Amino acid sequence: MTARAAGRLALLVVLAAVWSAAAYFLWGSQVPSSLRLPHVDVRQLFPAAQLRAASSFGRFTTLDWALAELTQLVVFSLYAWRGGRFARESAAGPIGTGMLLGMIGFALVWISQLPFGVLSLWWERRHHLTRVGYLASAFGNWLALGSQFVLLCLALLIVMGFARLVGGWWWLPAAPVFVGLVALSAFVTPYLLTTHPLHDARLVAQARVLEKTEHVQHTPIVVEPVHDVTALPNAEATGLGPSRRVVLWDTLLDGRFTEPELRVVVAHELGHLERRHLWKDIGWYALLAFPGAFVVARLTRRRGGMGRPEAVPLALLAIVVLDLLALPLQNAISRHMEAEADWEALQATRDPAAATALFERFVPTTLDEPNPSTWEYLLLENHPTIEQRIAMAEAWSRYATSAAQSP
Repeated sequence: MTARAAGRLALLVVLAAVWSAAAYFLWGSQVPSSLRLPHVDVRQLFPAAQLRAASSFGRFTTLDWALAELTQLVVFSLYAWRGGRFARESAAGPIGTGMLLGMIGFALVWISQLPFGVLSLWWERRHHLTRVGYLASAFGNWLALGSQFVLLCLALLIVMGFARLVGGWWWLPAAPVFVGLVALSAFVTPYLLTTHPLHDARLVAQARVLEKTEHVQHTPIVVEPVHDVTALPNAEATGLGPSRRVVLWDTLLDGRFTEPELRVVVAHELGHLERRHLWKDIGWYALLAFPGAFVVARLTRRRGGMGRPEAVPLALLAIVVLDLLALPLQNAISRHMEAEADWEALQATRDPAAATALFERFVPTTLDEPNPSTWEYLLLENHPTIEQRIAMAEAWSRYATSAAQSP
C-alpha cells in the first residue's frame, strides 16, 4: 500500500469514527432503553369494517407511490443516458447550461408524476380526506413550483461553482452550505405560514402548564386554517429559537377530538421542541449530506465532474437513487424521534387513556393502518404505527406504576 493510499484509508477511518459518534449522540432518547412494548391486538380495538377500509386505502396509496417512484427512476435513467446532449446545443455557459439541464429534468419528472398525483387526489377525494380540485392540484400552486425551480438552480449554482473552483473536492465546501440553507429554511418557515392565535382559552391555559412542565416556556400555539383543503388532522412543531412554535391544523379543532386528546397533541409537539428534534433533524441531514455529496462527486467523474453541465442529468439520477436507498434510515430516524415525543407527552400529561383514545381516533379520521406490512413500515411510515403508539401508552402506565411503587 502506498503512503498516499494509507493516508486516504486513515482519513476514511477517522471520518467514519466521527460520523458514528455523531450518529450515536443524535440517536439518544429519553425513552427508557429497558422499555418493552406489550402486544396489542388491533382486531380487539377496531371494528373489522374500519380495519378493512384502512387496509384498502393503504394498498392503493402504496401502489400509487411505488409506481410513481418507479416512473421517476425510469425518467431520470433515460435523462441521464441521453440528456447530456442538450449541453452541446446551449450557449448559456457551463453553469447556465447546467441549470437549464436541471430545469429540463425537473420538468420531465413533474410531467411524469402528474398522473400519479391525480390518482392519489382522486383516491383521497373518494374517501373525503381532501377538498382540493384536480385543476387546482395540478396547476394551482405555481408559486410552490416556481420556488422548487429556484431552489434547484441555486443548488446547481453552488455545486457547479465549487466544482469549477476545487474540482472533485467540491462536496467538502458544498455540503456545509446546504446544511446552512436547511437551517435557514427551518428558521424562516414559520413566518411563511398563514396562522392565527389559538382562541380556545381552556386549551391555551393547559398549553401554558405543559410548556412549564416540558421546559419550553413562551412557545406560541397557533392555528393554521386548512379545512378548505383537507379534512385530515395534523400538527407540527416548527421553527428554531425565536421562530419556534406549535402549529395546529384547524381540522383538529372541529369537534372530532376531545379536550384531553388535544392536550396530548400539544404535549407531543412541545416534546419535539424540548428534545430539540428540529436541531437533530439538521444534524441528521448533515450526516447524510456529506457522504451523499461524496458519492455524487465520485459517480459524476465519468462525465467530467460536476464542473461540466453534461454531468447534471447523471447527478440528478444519483440523488434520486440515494434518496430512495436512504428512505428506510430516514424513516427510522423520524419514527425514533416521534416515539420520544410520544413519551414526553405521556410524561407531561400523565394521561395514557387520552393518548390511547387519540391514537385510536386516527384510524377512522386518517385511514392509517394500525399495523402495516413490514415493507410499508420501512419505506413509508415516518411515525410509529398506531399499534406501537397504543402499546407505548400501555407500557408507560406500567412503567409509571412501577416507578411509583419503588422505594
